[in-house]
Amino acid sequence: MNSRKLVTDTITGKNTTNITPMYGWVSLNMTEKIEKNYGSVRNFEDHYHFDMAHIFGGPNPFNYDEFMKIRAQGIELTPDIMLDIPFWSPDNMSDYQGIINDLEFYQKQRERFCYMQTNGLFECLNGPFGIENQLCYMALYPDEMTELYKRMAQWNKKFADHVMELNVDMVHISDDWGGQSSLMFSKTMLGEMIVPAQKIVNDYVKSKGFLMGMHSDGHVLPALDVITDLGYDMFHPWQESAGMPYSAWLDGYSDKFAILGGLCIQTTLGFGNTNRVKSELDRVFGILKGKRWCFCTSHFVQDHCSIDEMAYAFDYAEKLAKNK
Repeated sequence: MNSRKLVTDTITGKNTTNITPMYGWVSLNMTEKIEKNYGSVRNFEDHYHFDMAHIFGGPNPFNYDEFMKIRAQGIELTPDIMLDIPFWSPDNMSDYQGIINDLEFYQKQRERFCYMQTNGLFECLNGPFGIENQLCYMALYPDEMTELYKRMAQWNKKFADHVMELNVDMVHISDDWGGQSSLMFSKTMLGEMIVPAQKIVNDYVKSKGFLMGMHSDGHVLPALDVITDLGYDMFHPWQESAGMPYSAWLDGYSDKFAILGGLCIQTTLGFGNTNRVKSELDRVFGILKGKRWCFCTSHFVQDHCSIDEMAYAFDYAEKLAKNK
């Protein structure tokens, strides 16, 4: 069984091998250390027989030059002003060449399951607004923000259509909704402003027969019914350190969607304590192995982590995941 099938079967609840798919968000902060010790990030991924690849890239929707011109005049970029600035087109296929190249390597040559980073709605608009401003605008400009989310969703739908044409294995929505102990906005705001727009994208992707994943940092327990209703097949990272016990997933949602994660960057990896890394991996694999779960870091490994500690973690995780 190749990695694409192993991951697909795990997500859909059909994995009967007792082998846990493996992945890790290792590149962003650790590239220099990885290259020094392994030659390249791809060599590291090959060394640990990663079963997945997280694909990034494609066009940017926002005209930041126009945003800068507005701010240069001393004008605040509020939602009503942003509604007058057209998004860039998602239809220039030259913008997708990096995605095509990555799919050629990871999917065709390595036979890995490739999931495509795709804009969420709240997280994406943090770019032009900033997170604090956006939270304020949701309260001060609810109608305009609702319209912006709808426009963003239509852009995302076109983007998703193009990456589905390229045959990615899963459209993966990145949209941080959670703080450390609660949602960052009320569930009412989520349901009235974001969900109807996100449903435009999700319904379209699901109608095409593709899997859908979601990433959100933080505490999202109050929104699990929303995540289920939107049709997500996998959720990352299921963050125990943000008050999300695995029991909540096992008891109420493991028959609805898979989870990706298990190695916490906030509490476990990167603190120079390999005994804790081992004990946590033993604990998590003891709870989740054989379930609809793919092993991964909870987020990008931070640069204070040593390459030796990261290698130790993946050596031990591979032993547990692959029954070595």
